[in-house]
Amino acid sequence: MGFISRGFRGRPRDEGVKLPPGQYLVHDFPVLSAGPTPRVPLDRWEFAIDTEDGKTHRWSWQELMALPSETPTVDLHCVTKWSKLGTAWKGVSLDTLFADVESSAEYALVYSYGGYTTNLPVEDLLDGKAWITYEFDGEELAPAHGGPARLLVPHLYLWKSAKWVQGIRLLNEDWPGFWETAGYHNYGDPWREQRYQGD
Repeated sequence: MGFISRGFRGRPRDEGVKLPPGQYLVHDFPVLSAGPTPRVPLDRWEFAIDTEDGKTHRWSWQELMALPSETPTVDLHCVTKWSKLGTAWKGVSLDTLFADVESSAEYALVYSYGGYTTNLPVEDLLDGKAWITYEFDGEELAPAHGGPARLLVPHLYLWKSAKWVQGIRLLNEDWPGFWETAGYHNYGDPWREQRYQGD
């Protein structure tokens, strides 16, 4: 008599899945936040790009919805070591939002409703690398995951994809954000395991 029922194969393995170093696969969507979840009414929501010379470009929710949308399917990698593969989003490419923005700035500080900030090189926001997203998996983006809209920069650790995004300030010098001033890596490439300063 065996101890294992016929047909039982144990826990499925994620064979053939390539993950960044130190990451493990999840199938749910964990919620991690640095503070309370902001609730932003759509009639008061806006997104702005502030240039280094003081010019501001603004979009209301209705104006954002009128822009051409894209539906990227991307992998997510959190600095807390989970990865979620093949996530489906809908949003506006930052290439579209930057189309009429004149700037020579090399750095960006992303800021959110609720006070969160994170920094990125401008080049990591352009050329099809980043979106302002408002749908996840065919549904409106839930507040717990950054709704009504969040930044999505999937080639970096997820803390760079600021939830509840409000705007981007373009800068001539790098200005670390919330987690970066607390010891997290300034760039955050999951494939190079850049979790903390010095990695």
